[in-house]
Amino acid sequence: MSETAKRYHWVDLATGLSIILVVMMHATFGVGEATGEIGFMHYVLGFATPFRMPEFFLISGLFLSLVIARPWTHYADRRVVHYLYFYALWAVILIGFKHLLIDRDPAGALALLAGAVYEPYSILWFIYALAVFSLLAKIFHALRLPHLVVFPVAALFSILPIATPVSILNYTAHYFVFFYAGYAFAPQVFRFAGAVAEHPLRAMLGLALWAVLNTALIFGLPHQITPGIIVTGVSVIPGGTFVLALAGALAVCTAAVLLARLPAFAWLRWIGEHSIVIYLSFVIPMGIFRTLLLAVMPAIDTGLASLLTLIVAIVSPMILYWIIGRIGFGKFLFERPSWARLPTAPGSRWPSPPPAPAE
Repeated sequence: MSETAKRYHWVDLATGLSIILVVMMHATFGVGEATGEIGFMHYVLGFATPFRMPEFFLISGLFLSLVIARPWTHYADRRVVHYLYFYALWAVILIGFKHLLIDRDPAGALALLAGAVYEPYSILWFIYALAVFSLLAKIFHALRLPHLVVFPVAALFSILPIATPVSILNYTAHYFVFFYAGYAFAPQVFRFAGAVAEHPLRAMLGLALWAVLNTALIFGLPHQITPGIIVTGVSVIPGGTFVLALAGALAVCTAAVLLARLPAFAWLRWIGEHSIVIYLSFVIPMGIFRTLLLAVMPAIDTGLASLLTLIVAIVSPMILYWIIGRIGFGKFLFERPSWARLPTAPGSRWPSPPPAPAE
């Protein structure tokens, strides 16, 4: 393996940490709402609340500069159609499972399928948002808008309490800035990661200091933790959550660089490399396990139940992916087939147009 590839192992580890935090939220809130109680996992989740999604978006934008200057067709295929394929496929799967198989509500399922075109369905909003964010970044690049103009405006939208009836507008206002920051400030992020690798002891001390400050700002101020929602104390301070989000994103990057030095965390790197497998398919096994667990052990501690549900929600997609690899069927669930590519994009099954005749 090349030294260049090794240098970026930390990106996969950071993605792995991020996907675990995302699944943790759904597992913890799901169990909390089912039991009507809060457990220790709610406090772990509260600690990660400011940076849980911002970190994921920042990492997603880190390598955007490698493709953003490509022709529109190539870029759209790689960064827009790619995500929309998985969004559409898994929206059909999840809506069919819940509203047809479980709820037996064909009319409701059809309505949700139609609405999913403009209203991102459930947890799949993240995939939908990546397509939208990638399109916006390309437009700003085509307009030659400088980063020092786009970033402050995007940051202002993130800080303002924007709430519209259209959820994708809200998600864009709140999170686009972090995706754009990953793209615009990727050189600085990689230099920061390099400094962490060169000075691990200083990095660990800085990480410990951040953890103390993050805890104090979240739990030291008036906050609210219920079975299905967490409101951090710093959220009442204008821009406070935004600052903690950026600090937390860099903290996760720091932790990832440090963990990349340890062979024992190779599994976390694998999770990061296959994060889309987990994100797309964790909901169904998570819901089934949570229901069975609480039915068999209704008195189980809410925190322990949340942790067990998280583990199953992470491991189950990995098993599914392994089975698909063994039997050779079902790859379309996690790998976009050639027919789902734009006609002139690399890898498309559609033939490229013949070259123009020489004049």
